[in-house]
Amino acid sequence: MAAAIAAVVLLLTVLSVILSRRGWYLVLRDQDTGQEYARYRMEEGEEFSVGFIHSVNQTPLTDYYQIRDGQIYVVRTIYYSFGAGVQTELNEGETLEYGEDGSMIISGIDRLIPRLTYVVGMWSDHTLQIRGEEISLRDLCGRGAAVDFLCEYQHY
Repeated sequence: MAAAIAAVVLLLTVLSVILSRRGWYLVLRDQDTGQEYARYRMEEGEEFSVGFIHSVNQTPLTDYYQIRDGQIYVVRTIYYSFGAGVQTELNEGETLEYGEDGSMIISGIDRLIPRLTYVVGMWSDHTLQIRGEEISLRDLCGRGAAVDFLCEYQHY
């Protein structure tokens, strides 16, 4: 009898671990080799951001993304000055607000990003933020690494 109870407890523990790992993950992979750098559990509708110093205007820029239906959508961006590659006009549904710190906040972007890739800075870092945790992409992936951000479903 004790062996049967122990077997049931073990089975329930294993099932609990397996089921708790199922779901959507933000996966960072090397664009060239496919090497996985990291995997972060994400809930439907959860956001993450990538921040960096813009190479031309040398001011901070942060892009915010959301996981929806197993895909990555850009939802807003925050920057401090205009420069090459920085949005200068609003698209339909987008709004521009100014932060107290002088930032420009464009929200309502809501655009599917079929392939999200960042090249980690050589002189300044790119940082990933998830649930308040800030992760250095330079430390995680290395300077100059081309990193694909993917949303993958883990079945186990």
